Amino acid sequence: MNKGFMVVFDGSNGAGKTTVINEVARYLTEKGFSVVLTREPGGTPIGEKIREVILDPSTPEMCDLTELMLFGAGRAQHLAEKIKPAIAEGKIVLSDRFDAATFSFQHYARGIDLATISQINELALHGFKPEMNIILDLDPLEGLKRVKSRGEGLDRLEDEKMDFLVKARNGYLLQAQQQPDNFSVIDAAQSKTQVLEQVLKIIDNLLAQYA
Repeated sequence: MNKGFMVVFDGSNGAGKTTVINEVARYLTEKGFSVVLTREPGGTPIGEKIREVILDPSTPEMCDLTELMLFGAGRAQHLAEKIKPAIAEGKIVLSDRFDAATFSFQHYARGIDLATISQINELALHGFKPEMNIILDLDPLEGLKRVKSRGEGLDRLEDEKMDFLVKARNGYLLQAQQQPDNFSVIDAAQSKTQVLEQVLKIIDNLLAQYA
């Protein structure tokens, strides 16, 4: 394989994205592929500073449009500095969240109109999209229990009301229905083994396309 591509792992908070991404990275590395792990918000030095601002629980007054534009700014930097160069070098980029999260959280949950979000996203991406979005779907209430069990405290988005988290989850499922070729939904309430088996089948199918 000499052409790189990007896979995004997204879905409810607490669904196990970090565990799955690390296992997929190990799987691909053992097969001889070069892998880049990244996340949103974040992924670059600038992006990580933006992440601190977005997720800071001490700033509940942040307005919705400010939040959206910060995500867009971080994504533009992420794509230019890290994602596109890695793909050009034939690497596989694995990201914890990407643009599907913006549509779920800022449109479906926050209620910002779709045209505004699409415009900001297009400015950041210029038509780029990941090869696949793997959505780890989990009841937000169960996800919140998992997050709290870590004992690390909640960030600004994790601390939103349950109604907000439910709307965001539904946003992911709606996107998956609308774009079945670009989304795969996996029940994250299954065992870690079952989840990983299903994820690796998707990964193997992508590798076959790029062989």
